[in-house]
Amino acid sequence: MLLNGEQPAAAPTAAPSRWLQRWIHLLPPGASVLDVACGSGRNLRWLAAQGFALTGVDRDEAALGPLRSLAEIVIADLEAGPWPFPGRRFDLVLVTHYLWRPLLPTLVEAVAKGGFLIYETFAQGQETIGRPSRSDFLLRHGELLAACRDLHVVAYENGFVPGPPPRYLQRIVAAREPAPLPRHRLPEAPSAAGAAEPEG
Repeated sequence: MLLNGEQPAAAPTAAPSRWLQRWIHLLPPGASVLDVACGSGRNLRWLAAQGFALTGVDRDEAALGPLRSLAEIVIADLEAGPWPFPGRRFDLVLVTHYLWRPLLPTLVEAVAKGGFLIYETFAQGQETIGRPSRSDFLLRHGELLAACRDLHVVAYENGFVPGPPPRYLQRIVAAREPAPLPRHRLPEAPSAAGAAEPEG
C-alpha cells in the first residue's frame, strides 16, 4: 500500500517527520513533548521552533550536546537501563525510527490525559529492499494498533513509501482521551503532486 499518495523526494534531508508535521495541530501551544531516541534532533529542532516544552532522551551524548539550549536533555540507555522518567507524563510522546519492544507499554503509560502518542518506524517488508532488515527492528502488521489498545486511535497507516530511499513504514497517532471524547480534526491527504516525506 502506497502511503497517502506520497511521491519520491528529490533527496533525503534532516527535515522533521512528515507524519509529525501532519498531526502537530492536535497539540495546544506550549505542550510538553518527549522525543524518544531523539538522536541529533531533527524532530526536536523543528518542535523547538514551534514553541513546545521539550524533553529529549538518547544514549548518544555527543549527538545530544548541541540540543541542550533547546530542550531538557537526558542521556540514558533505554534498552539496558531504567526508564528515566518514572511518574512523569507528557502531552506528546514522540518516537520515530526506533523500536525496542519491551519499552512500548512504558511509552503508552507516559502519555498524559488528553495527550498523544505519535509513533513511526520501519515495518515488515523493509527487509526485502534494504536496512534495517532484522525482525527486531521491524514492526509486525498491526503491532502499533495492539500496543495502543488502551488509547483512542486517531490515525494509522501501514505501507510503502517510494522514497528515495524506498521504505516500509508503520505509523500511528493515538490519544489518551478525557471524557467526553473531543473531536480531532483530520488533515486532508496530500495530493499526488505533493512532495514525499524526506528520509530521516
